[in-house]
Amino acid sequence: MAPIRSLVAATLLFLSAANAHFELNQPPSLEGDKMNEDLEATGPCGGGVADLSKNTATDFHVDGDAVGVLLGHPQAKFLIRATLDTKAAGNWTQLYPIFLQSGRGNFCEPAVTAPKEWVGKKGIIGIACAAPDGMLFQCAAVNFVSGSNTSPQSCTNGSSVSASFDTDPSLTALVGDASTPGSSTAPSPSESTSGNAAASLLAGGSGMPVGSMAVTAAMLLLGAALF
Repeated sequence: MAPIRSLVAATLLFLSAANAHFELNQPPSLEGDKMNEDLEATGPCGGGVADLSKNTATDFHVDGDAVGVLLGHPQAKFLIRATLDTKAAGNWTQLYPIFLQSGRGNFCEPAVTAPKEWVGKKGIIGIACAAPDGMLFQCAAVNFVSGSNTSPQSCTNGSSVSASFDTDPSLTALVGDASTPGSSTAPSPSESTSGNAAASLLAGGSGMPVGSMAVTAAMLLLGAALF
């Protein structure tokens, strides 16, 4: 019985890790490698503290740069937004159309754009994720620079990940000023993506079916019975 219990314990541990929230890989998250998942539901930046007078910023090219995430859920919707507000308290501008990621793993969009008038300024890029367990947040501090990043590092998609443009009222409400949600005009897919960017968004193979959540529940019941 002991080997079976060990196998079930290992399986449950794997499933627990697979059902983690999401991580912001590119640009680097405010939390770095010390992300606190318990705080990820706290807007606007999860456990990260936005303070442009203190945050370490990386360059972000306004004509196109990479935004990459690692999703631990079978499926979730994402909003990529940004602000010049020093504390990320509002005035959010949507940088890319809302998209649905299907399949656990890495997804990276290599050509997210920002307003050209932001060149030379420091700001916060925020990722909001509408996940099965609620709204989740991560942020990065960036320096907006001119041009495009033609060869972003480590911008890859998982083999079981696919994505498509979508809509979500709860995410749309996070754009604009805090007092007037949705006041900024969201870019359409045709306006905000180049041919290569759109292709990267829609590529990547079939995602993991939502039914995998039922498998997780079944394994939990099996583990309880064996223990």
